[in-house]
Amino acid sequence: MVALGLFVFLNSSFDSHPLPDLRNPAISFPYCPFNLDKFTQLQRLKHLKLVSSSSSSRSSLPSSSMETPPEGYRRNVGIFLVNSSNKVFAASRLGFPATWQMPQGGVDEGEDPRNAAIRELREETGVTSAEVLAEVPCWLTYDFPLEAREKINRRWGSDWKGQAQKWFLLRFTGKEEEINLLGDGTEKPEFGEWSWMTPQQVLELAVDFKKPVYEEVLKVFTPYLQSDSSGQAL
Repeated sequence: MVALGLFVFLNSSFDSHPLPDLRNPAISFPYCPFNLDKFTQLQRLKHLKLVSSSSSSRSSLPSSSMETPPEGYRRNVGIFLVNSSNKVFAASRLGFPATWQMPQGGVDEGEDPRNAAIRELREETGVTSAEVLAEVPCWLTYDFPLEAREKINRRWGSDWKGQAQKWFLLRFTGKEEEINLLGDGTEKPEFGEWSWMTPQQVLELAVDFKKPVYEEVLKVFTPYLQSDSSGQAL
């Protein structure tokens, strides 16, 4: 369970901001065979890979989750957890109170990404009351900064260029008392504080090397959230 990234200081006040225009991202993803721009249209939400947490993870898992990520990148999952107000969960790293991020973590050998996302969420936040709503239909990659790559790979005993991430949209269905940054006790805690924030704030707080991934994730998930909040059926 490794979550990486350096974030700027997070204000204690979370005011609402409009969502950014993400139709023209600065960086494309050559390993994503889909045109993600189509997911910005509500009428095309049927193209989202929708899954139900109440059904069998193996039988309902979209085939895109089993695609092979690009060579040289560590398989990883990202969790875009939202509450009933469509605010996004983010937490600060232990020992680095100005470093905030969404939950993420590595995929074990032989593990499917959807199960990995559920496991990582439980290990990092203690959350088990959540339903999987959608996933980005391909792997999104980011490279480790050169100054950090050697240290990271020395710790892992590997030679990864960066991480290939499968992102999942989950709806938190429990009570906030369930959130426990000690996790489920199977791994060392990673986070010190947590908060709900707007998608725009999540993007603003992302380090530069992660912003292209965050933009693509928002491009896919934001229309779903807008539809969900307005009561429109998919």
